[in-house]
Amino acid sequence: MDFHTFLHVVQHSLLDTLKLLPFLALIYVLIELMERKSSLAGENSRLSGNLGVLIGSATGLIPQCGFSVMAAKLYDKGFIALGTLIAIFISTSDEAFIILLSSGQGALSILPMILIKIIVGVSIGYAVNAVYNRVQKRKGIELNTFTKADKADYHARIFTVKDEDECTSCGRSHNEQSPLLTYFVFPVLHSLKIAVYVFLVTFAFGLLVEWIGEDAVMQFMHKNVYVQPFITSFIGLIPNCASSVVITQSYLLGGITFGSCVAGLCANAGLGFVVLLKNTKKYKRNLILLFSMYAIAVCVGLLCNALQPVLQSLF
Repeated sequence: MDFHTFLHVVQHSLLDTLKLLPFLALIYVLIELMERKSSLAGENSRLSGNLGVLIGSATGLIPQCGFSVMAAKLYDKGFIALGTLIAIFISTSDEAFIILLSSGQGALSILPMILIKIIVGVSIGYAVNAVYNRVQKRKGIELNTFTKADKADYHARIFTVKDEDECTSCGRSHNEQSPLLTYFVFPVLHSLKIAVYVFLVTFAFGLLVEWIGEDAVMQFMHKNVYVQPFITSFIGLIPNCASSVVITQSYLLGGITFGSCVAGLCANAGLGFVVLLKNTKKYKRNLILLFSMYAIAVCVGLLCNALQPVLQSLF
């Protein structure tokens, strides 16, 4: 590869990223307004009820800081059921929807992706709760026996943000009072961070295409359609917003199929797994949950890839 080709890839990647940046900033401002004007703090009682799986799956779709972490904390303390946690984890997509929405053409993929994630999350969530409740009843264990006082106390502890606490995806504290910081500086900084990830992924993919050849890359991907979900689901388990950026950007660049993208994003639970893995006393539970999420994501990806012609005709 000559220097002229290298500069061409850099220029192309930079232009694509700059086109995306204003939309990223605008969306993060809107998300910040949503976080400030509407609180999820009161949802923990609803999440523990019969509609917990449905509410959790729908709320998890919002690219909002720390909801998967909040859900993991609630589950670790026994305030929400296992199926509700899984539904939330499946619906979480970190930065994916923001990138798809900002990219223009990729926005068309958001609706089918949302429908698939909700259907999978709700179905598996309720199924897991039904099986788990039956097993627990056989053991004679009473579920959801917390008193109102217990819940109120835990509500105060889990939803109160301390000075040293940081937003799980932004990496900053949420106790700032300045509107300039809240609605401009931090959204712009977060947008720049995601833009860097987008640039790196686009640049790496561009170099790969130039080095191997576009036709060779696409042929390899098309021949390995049923291998892709195994790879993207593994990447999705990485607890960092970069993983969702890599998966989404690879899809937008034509490197992976829609089903493989969905698989990676179904496994992408943000930093929720980090919270669970901190509880080393329940490492067996954590490993089973981790493997289960991976298996669910792979199966969803394989099914979507098999039904891709049908999905394309519907959307």
